[in-house]
This record gives sequence, C-alpha cells and structure tokens, in this order.
Amino acid sequence: MHLDLTPEALLTQLGYPKSEQTLKQMKDIIDNTEGFEQFSRHIPSFNDALAVEKGYIAMSNSEPYLKIKCNEDSTADNLSAFEALVSHWADKYKLELRVANKHTYYIIGQK
Repeated sequence: MHLDLTPEALLTQLGYPKSEQTLKQMKDIIDNTEGFEQFSRHIPSFNDALAVEKGYIAMSNSEPYLKIKCNEDSTADNLSAFEALVSHWADKYKLELRVANKHTYYIIGQK
C-alpha cells in the first residue's frame, strides 16, 4: 500500500490547525525537502515513536524544513533513546539531518 500524505493531512497528524498560513508553510517545506514523498508516509508513526521519548516533529518557524525536537525537560534516558531513535530513522530512510542545536534536527531531505 502506498500512502501519500497531503499538506492538510500532515498538518492534522502533527497537531497543527489548518489555515492559509500553515498550509503555505507545509507546502513550502514539502517543496524544499528533497525526496519528501519517499519518506513522508512514515512521519506520523515516527512522530508517535518520538512522543514516547518526549520528542516530536514540528514545522520550523525559521527554516523551510520539518524539525525533530526533544523536550527540554527530558531525562538522560529519554535523551539517549531519542538520539538512538532519530539516528535509526535517518539511517533507515537515508535522510540528511542538520543539527540546529542540542536535540533539534532539521530534515533536509534524502541523501
């Protein structure tokens, strides 16, 4: 089964309200992310897995990318598991990630 997520569906999956501004932002992210259609259908399940470790996927306000972030109040165990999960997902889907700052990564696209 092949599942393509629309910008509207991604907004809903990530917990954003649908508005003209958020739809434009998501469309810009999709257009700017190399190979987005190849891994986008896995974003909702990855976001769910991150939530267990107090992490999440969000739209960046400063860059035209999705970002993977871990909550500031995470424990060392959560941070370690978060880092392992991000690394595994990036390797599995051959993703290029850019470190934004501690425990925050931008999804640049596929390698």
